[in-house]
Amino acid sequence: MLARIMENTLKHNKWLILFAALLASLPVVINMTTLHVAIPTLTTSLQASGTQVLWIIDIYALMMSGLLIPMGTLADRVGGRKMILAGLTIFLSASFVASWATSANFLIFARAATAFGAAMIMPSILSIIRIAFDDEKERGLALGTWATVGAAGGAIGPLIGGYLLTHFSWSYVFLMNVPLILIIIPFGVMVYPKSAVQPSGKWAFDQALLLIVGLISCIYAVKSAFKADISILELSGALALGALSLYVFFRKQKTSEFPLLDLELFKKQEIRVGLLLALVVSGAMAGVEFTIAQELQFVFDKTPLQAGSVMLPLMLATGLGGPVSGYLVGTFGVRLVATVSLLVSAACLLTLTIADFGSIGPVIVGSLFILGLSLAIGLTASSIAIMNAAPPEKAGAAGSIEAVGYELGMGLGITFFGLMMSASYRHAITQASEVIATLPKQATLTIGDTMIAAKQFDPSTTEAILSAAKNAFSSAHQNVLVTAGVMIALVGIIVFVLLGNRAGGPQRS
Repeated sequence: MLARIMENTLKHNKWLILFAALLASLPVVINMTTLHVAIPTLTTSLQASGTQVLWIIDIYALMMSGLLIPMGTLADRVGGRKMILAGLTIFLSASFVASWATSANFLIFARAATAFGAAMIMPSILSIIRIAFDDEKERGLALGTWATVGAAGGAIGPLIGGYLLTHFSWSYVFLMNVPLILIIIPFGVMVYPKSAVQPSGKWAFDQALLLIVGLISCIYAVKSAFKADISILELSGALALGALSLYVFFRKQKTSEFPLLDLELFKKQEIRVGLLLALVVSGAMAGVEFTIAQELQFVFDKTPLQAGSVMLPLMLATGLGGPVSGYLVGTFGVRLVATVSLLVSAACLLTLTIADFGSIGPVIVGSLFILGLSLAIGLTASSIAIMNAAPPEKAGAAGSIEAVGYELGMGLGITFFGLMMSASYRHAITQASEVIATLPKQATLTIGDTMIAAKQFDPSTTEAILSAAKNAFSSAHQNVLVTAGVMIALVGIIVFVLLGNRAGGPQRS
């Protein structure tokens, strides 16, 4: 009797429910950033190629982007409480399996399974928060707290990963989620409220499968185009499969009785621009962190913990962007805030091209902090643009589009930055010195490939190869930052033109 009274009390305490929901989001967001400092270690430990490294990183975001919408729909049918507990269980199991990976391909599979659980968790958290908080102001505070915790989780991810890699093996990067989830699951059973379900209507699993296959096949084709040994048949086959899957998916959205995506929302200019902002900003944030972490470790021999510490200003600043953006948008409007945030981000990227990462000083710390703040402001502005343009009855669908933009942006950002790095590095390394000509072509694709290949030579030759590789990587990183800065500046101008006066003025309540 007492246990039942305690359970009912817990499930009616909305702030305790929020706390439990925030705990559930921590493993998901931490898992997005911990591997950014682990890549050099994983590359050498698993003998991973450059393409495999990119897949290890962005299979998580790509799988989540394809699954968020269908999992959100499924949560409406079975209930957010069941979905979040099932997702935590899958996430727990996949994390444990990932820690025992013996090859790069096995780790990619385990990361995909982890993303499956994460995609069940995230929409369910929002569903539970909406159920628990009826008052709009309290709900806004709860969602703002959730966003801040998400940013904080992303901030501590590289630090936790760096500490574990410094003192333990790389497998602990995945095992660290296990004790946390073992605490969250029983706590969630007691606290998470039951929700009204909508058993009517078909859950379109076939559409979800088409979306996932289409996205992954197209990204695989883009990645493979930069491989030295890729066959035309393999490349064209992957591209054809991806394009066909996405074509059929979008056709089904127009004809299906139960579409996963409400295409009517895309008729609104603000939503299209908001999605573009979400893709560009989240992609830039993930890509910059990914490439800087590699240079710090590969070129300047920083430990993973030291690399994570350097990027802390970038991640911490993202936690401040939400409240600041809300005030700025209310004063100046989405159009001006989004444009300025992108232009400032571009300026920070260009400033980092002349910085010496071997000696971390005020220029790097300040640039990373302002970059994180401006990107976070742009990200929040994208959310405001999307949600303000969506009618109230379609707010859930608009939120799913926004979440997909974030996750897909992270995956595409790492892919884009990674491929630019690979192309620029290969060009620089082949012109570095005569000793590089003795290496097989595959060994010049990434700095990780070069370092692995260098081990087979005598010490003096190995030292010459490593020196050439480090110089080539630094040069390639500068080229990537310049290219990214110019492209983000162009996107800022495009956003300013496209929004026009639609979302240009201050937001009125």
